Amino acid sequence: MTTEHQTLALILFSLFIAVTLGITTWVSRNRHGSAEEFYAGGRLFSPMENGFAIAGDYMSAASFLGISGLIALFGYDGLLYSVGFLVAWLVVLFLVAELVRNCGRFTLADVVAARMSERPVRIAAGTSSVVVSVLYLIAQMVGAGSLVGLLLGNSSPVARTLTVVGVGALMVVYVSFGGMRATTWIQIVKAVLLMGGAITLTVLVLLRFHGNFDQLLTSAADRSGHGRAFLGPGLKYGGGWTARIDFMSLGLALVLGTAGLPHILSRFYTVPTARSARRSVVWAIGLIGGFYLMTIVLGFGAAALVGPDEVRASNASGNTAVPLLAAFLGGGAGTTGGAVLFAFVAAIAFATILAVVAGITLASSASVAHDLYASLKRRHARQRSEVAVARGAAVGIGAVAIALGLLAQDLNVAFLVGLAFAVAASANLPVLLYSLFWRGFTTRGAVWSVYGGLIPAVLLVLVSPVVSGSPESLFPGVDFQYFPLQNPGIVSIPLGFLAGWLGTVTSGEEPDEAKHAETEVRSLTGAGAV
Repeated sequence: MTTEHQTLALILFSLFIAVTLGITTWVSRNRHGSAEEFYAGGRLFSPMENGFAIAGDYMSAASFLGISGLIALFGYDGLLYSVGFLVAWLVVLFLVAELVRNCGRFTLADVVAARMSERPVRIAAGTSSVVVSVLYLIAQMVGAGSLVGLLLGNSSPVARTLTVVGVGALMVVYVSFGGMRATTWIQIVKAVLLMGGAITLTVLVLLRFHGNFDQLLTSAADRSGHGRAFLGPGLKYGGGWTARIDFMSLGLALVLGTAGLPHILSRFYTVPTARSARRSVVWAIGLIGGFYLMTIVLGFGAAALVGPDEVRASNASGNTAVPLLAAFLGGGAGTTGGAVLFAFVAAIAFATILAVVAGITLASSASVAHDLYASLKRRHARQRSEVAVARGAAVGIGAVAIALGLLAQDLNVAFLVGLAFAVAASANLPVLLYSLFWRGFTTRGAVWSVYGGLIPAVLLVLVSPVVSGSPESLFPGVDFQYFPLQNPGIVSIPLGFLAGWLGTVTSGEEPDEAKHAETEVRSLTGAGAV
């Protein structure tokens, strides 16, 4: 792009950053520093506001950049991400949203600790939440590096490093000074912008093909170089039984992982009642469902109009397919219309990344302070000191995410998020469901369930093709690959449930029937909820 066009995009970037920093400054002047204000925004948001914020939290760089890129490169096989991300919300709506809001206060560990020994449960759940959050943050950092590298026409390591460090610094500012209230309003602004940008591009793509979706698919298949095979399963996950099992493993992780994501669970505490939490999810499903339908059009549109070869030449993982499509729809490279639309979409994608990293960082810093720190200090520790620890934790988590994001900058962001979902489904979902629905569940079962899912998931990723043994790995020059699947979910999720059951049946602890009855009444009716 020309210097003038780059300047336009940078102006739009700067405008969004200025607006969000303004929101953060305004909120920081009106906060009173309590844990409820910092972690849950005072529980003052309406279902519609929280629904938009949930959608903003969930529709990440993986959705906007990664999924469309995978569809542009692999056609049908890329659709699994869109389907999996959307279907997951049915699990959240029917099994989790209301019950979590009634039983907890700020984090996942609150729900489990309601009927268990607090200290071991909080340490386990807090550790798991931080690991999941850092994995999710890495994906956002990689998306930021790809996007700004394309924008500036400079994908050098220095440019990517500066971008990732800048995003990390901004997310620390948002969380440290604005807490949940600022993060929520940033999510709402971002959700409106993202939906507007996706609708605009979808309409333009369909107009190119006169509203004929069949013609769009045919053109995409013709240009893909794979013919009709582009529209059927097998390009990415059809190389044999290993690839097919990997496909099922990914689908399982996507469908079950959302209900275990810390930054999604924490959003249910920002509304006053469980009924509001359920209505928030309904709002979110409507927005998210419409968005994922549009990613299908954008992915096949990029394949048909830009071409997989050009997408791959720009970014090997396909993360820049949507910005390239925007430039084409605006008139092509070098035109004013193309530059304006490209800059607009790039700014929205950048806003997406900033908003999501703020939400994830807040959830993980809350886990550090409210679960790990609070479990190591005496119970009468002041809430204000806990909030100070959360702000400090945001800095540390940001630094870790920056370092790992630089290491993983050549991987597809949707794929990276798939790994985070697998860990969430393996470590967090089993302990959450057991705590809510199993009368005989014990403290040992809770701790074993978390570690029994978390440790295998992380170890399997370390010895998988993701880390070594192939040209696309993090360390392509070495080979310590012993596990053939890229996504560990199909193994680690059952292990999480099995470990929870095994820990419970081998425990000498008698289940507290009174606490379970109290939790059951509270989860179903809201009586006694905070």
